[in-house]
Amino acid sequence: MNDQTQTHTQTKTQHQTRHRTLIAVSAAAALLAGTVSLSACSSATEQTAGTGSESGPLQDRMQSLVDAGYPAALASVTGPDGRSIEVAAGIGDLATDEPAPVDGEVRIASNTKMFVATVVLQLVEEGTVALDAPIDTYLPGLVTGSGIDGTRITVRQLLQHTAGLPEYADQIAADAFAAQERYISPRDMLDIALAKPAVFAPGERWEYSNTNYLVLGLLIEAVTDRALPQQIDERIVEPLDLEHTYFPAPGERELRGAHPKGYHAKTVGELLDITALDPSFAWSAGAMVSTPHELDVFMQALLDGDLLDEESLAEMQTTVPAGDELWPEASYGLGLQRYPLSCGGAAWGHGGDIPGTQTRNAVGPDGTAVTIAVTSLPWAVVSPDDNERLMEQYRIVVDALDATLCER
Repeated sequence: MNDQTQTHTQTKTQHQTRHRTLIAVSAAAALLAGTVSLSACSSATEQTAGTGSESGPLQDRMQSLVDAGYPAALASVTGPDGRSIEVAAGIGDLATDEPAPVDGEVRIASNTKMFVATVVLQLVEEGTVALDAPIDTYLPGLVTGSGIDGTRITVRQLLQHTAGLPEYADQIAADAFAAQERYISPRDMLDIALAKPAVFAPGERWEYSNTNYLVLGLLIEAVTDRALPQQIDERIVEPLDLEHTYFPAPGERELRGAHPKGYHAKTVGELLDITALDPSFAWSAGAMVSTPHELDVFMQALLDGDLLDEESLAEMQTTVPAGDELWPEASYGLGLQRYPLSCGGAAWGHGGDIPGTQTRNAVGPDGTAVTIAVTSLPWAVVSPDDNERLMEQYRIVVDALDATLCER
């Protein structure tokens, strides 16, 4: 297939290992028999007219991810002035061989946590919520269990993953194809988590748990008397004029706009279409949809102080150590992660995994935002029993993010 290149100008409108990202369940919408062979389709959108030299290195990085086995890779680089370059490589639909669309919609998984944390901190600014108040203040008697006491767990600890709450998603995620059309309520998911004992005492240490953000979603609804998706839409999406960023409605399984299909596997390498799914299992921990460019716009607005005041942003960027094999010196704030860069300085963002999509994204020291999305998780194309290869499959996406922020 031939490369397709389009040119336009866009203006600004105002890692984790498997246990640290939202690993959720869903089921295949369509079966693709046999092992998939990927061809080198690619496309690009640039900020200026010309030969494509500005998008070349980014295009090459995305193609390298496809060459490594991901069906497609999308990326956006948005400068501090709002001008952007978007590229896509690989196949967007393995059944038809259509190339991946530039800046297509993808499920952004745990990047949803940045949106939820932003709403919580806005409520703190409004005096409705206090960071160091116990969650029992807002959800009385709800957060309780073996070693779990909502009178001892603060809102800050939930935001920062230092609350010690057990994970709910690991149990729901036992079979990624088991619950594509199944709705599960936030309260049912919380019951699954609270049936387990506390992992540690509140404030004792850091450990990522999607349950923390499940509780924060319930907090937002309790104090605003409105649905979480409405709060995110009114407070973030509409002010930033994000046309392809949304929290799916109950029962909404299809993506609304142009998108690459996401793939997962029962047998490694035999990729199955898992695009259409009920994301209720992810809810406030990771249900949202966006595009690479719109995720850039959101991150820039957040870090530029367009959504939070200076004090709130400082709280959000107060971190605890949260390093792992991919980014040993990483740290975690209030719904925001700090990543040291190979070229010096640090970037701020989050990232997320959900069957069919992996996103890695951050804003660098100069204000440039980068989002990369690939259309499968590593263990769909690499054996989950081969930890070395699995980690390398994760690492190449992280390295592409680092290289783009450092070199562009």
